[in-house]
Amino acid sequence: MVKVDDYEVPEGLYYSKEWTWVKVEDGKVRIGITDYAQKQLKEIVFADLPRAGDEIVKNEPFGTVESVKSVSDLIAPVSGKVEEVNEEVVDNPGVINEDPYGAGWLILVSPSNLDEDLKTLMSFEESVKWHKKLIEEG
Repeated sequence: MVKVDDYEVPEGLYYSKEWTWVKVEDGKVRIGITDYAQKQLKEIVFADLPRAGDEIVKNEPFGTVESVKSVSDLIAPVSGKVEEVNEEVVDNPGVINEDPYGAGWLILVSPSNLDEDLKTLMSFEESVKWHKKLIEEG
């Protein structure tokens, strides 16, 4: 785990420029939003997520998160079939603010083209550089 300014960037994940992270687990991917995103949103009060069995398409919205500040689309970092939805987040969206990389994960997906999708995401190192650039541009 590296802190860039006040934002956590864990190792072992892939990152999209649409503020999601991807963790590969036995051929499936767990998806959530980054620490940077949840801090920008402030207090998250609602999460609209797909259902198990739904298909998500890379670079298209798969749900939304609503904060006291705004509503933001969740953009899919990969394509595939939703295997599991984090019901804790649906029942208590604030868990995203408390633990965005742990208990605050959003969905588990069986990706349809994992190798190709991962090529378009940022590695840990690239994400650290990107976070630093964002903060500099502030």
